[in-house]
Amino acid sequence: MIKTSIRLATLAIFLMALVAAPSLRSAVAAGGGGGGGGGDPYSVTSPAPDTRSTPANKTTHKSKKKATKQSSLDDPGFVQGYRAAYATIYDRNAYADAIEQLKALGRDDHPNVANLIGYSYRKLGDYKLAQVWYERALKADPNHVLTWQYYGLWQIEQGNRDSAQHHLSRIAAICGTDCAEYRSLAAALEKPPGSGLVY
Repeated sequence: MIKTSIRLATLAIFLMALVAAPSLRSAVAAGGGGGGGGGDPYSVTSPAPDTRSTPANKTTHKSKKKATKQSSLDDPGFVQGYRAAYATIYDRNAYADAIEQLKALGRDDHPNVANLIGYSYRKLGDYKLAQVWYERALKADPNHVLTWQYYGLWQIEQGNRDSAQHHLSRIAAICGTDCAEYRSLAAALEKPPGSGLVY
């Protein structure tokens, strides 16, 4: 139930991002959502994510690459590899395999990639490495809402409810209290401590 809710919440966020995007991608690509249960911002018919930093679009994707290097969304190899890793996680629950696939992309600095690596380590029970990767995703994009949500769930699993509450407030500041990530983390915080639920 919770896994389905998280997937639906993530799908809603990606759909909102796709609707807000300024143009359609023309490159033939196979993609996947940004780390949780749905969306396809890398598909042929999907609009490109808006990567500009504006007050209306608080999710940022800062690029420190040289101008001659292709962006991830323009690289069909990256998109195909990301989609394969995404399916490995959400369709097959083969987290160790997904980590290898994601690291092989050579884009550990991309917040979606780092977030999925963190998620996979968390699902494998390696909370220290999960934390490292969540923090790497947030370093790449401090407003990466899905990472704040997943890292908040990590905090709950660790018994750090105050920290999870902080993550919830960060999500509220970025996308408000009606966004799927906020609702998902808020619902997890409403569960009694020690309920043994894993997200």
